[in-house]
Amino acid sequence: MTNAISKTPSKGHDELRILLANPRGFCAGVDRAIKIVELSIKKFGAPVYVRHEIVHNRYVVEGLEAIGAVFVDELNEVPGDAPVVFSAHGVPKSVPAEAEQRNMIYVDATCPLVSKVHRAVERHQAAGRHILMIGHADHPEVVGTMGQVPEGSMSLVETVEDAEALDTENPGKLAYVTQTTLSVDDTADIVKTLENRFPDLNNPKKEDICYATTNRQVAVKEIAKQADRVIVIGAPNSSNSMRLVEVSEKCGCPGKLVQRGADVDWDWLAGAKTVGITAGASAPEILVEEVIEAIKERYAARVELVTTAEENVVFKVPPVLKDIA
Repeated sequence: MTNAISKTPSKGHDELRILLANPRGFCAGVDRAIKIVELSIKKFGAPVYVRHEIVHNRYVVEGLEAIGAVFVDELNEVPGDAPVVFSAHGVPKSVPAEAEQRNMIYVDATCPLVSKVHRAVERHQAAGRHILMIGHADHPEVVGTMGQVPEGSMSLVETVEDAEALDTENPGKLAYVTQTTLSVDDTADIVKTLENRFPDLNNPKKEDICYATTNRQVAVKEIAKQADRVIVIGAPNSSNSMRLVEVSEKCGCPGKLVQRGADVDWDWLAGAKTVGITAGASAPEILVEEVIEAIKERYAARVELVTTAEENVVFKVPPVLKDIA
């Protein structure tokens, strides 16, 4: 559904139609993770340490740094008496184990949908299944998920080619889980390959790819049908943002990732009559507004909202923060 949300463009510039995807930007897991850091600073006082970027967006990270968050790579960088927050992407079991051994105050901001995958991995391992993790090597979510079970219990599958080449000693005792921020279409191809090769493969009862990732990809497909270019606002290390660019490209519409309004490639945009705009799940709405304003400085832009789904998911903060939430 498309709704016009701005007035007729002013004269003096080339006209440009902007299709603004809805839903876009923050998902419930990201919103919760940021809130956890803010509430932790309020409860414990600054500084509060955060292991890895709480979400993959520099604007968000710098905003939290300004109020007292200190981002580190590992727990050994955190003073023993300081509180620490684990990022939304999840952590291997060894991380909270180390924190408990050091008697550290820690708050887990892992997205509940990622935690759901962690529990599924534990159940598969307890049932004696070897687990296939569909995802991207070295992504924090993949590292965290594979760290829920003993080494050797899981194998990483990144591509259809990996699925075709997979060798296993017990093909009748296999299960798979997926990273929550993958391309829906690419993942479906990998799963189909695995199911053809291993008919007894144990499937998730419900799709692991999160609702927000799916919804944003559907919205991009819709705007890509009508647009000459698609701008995705997000960070280059944001998996779900990069997937949105790929989805647009696969629909035949050139896509480009930008982090801020200053990053818009005007030469790339030249000649376009209609441009789609969306944002990854870790990109705040203020950056969307910034990009639109940058475009309006050069074009007589008319913005139309394209709605493909409504989201009303909210995740609760951990009990340790409920007293000040």
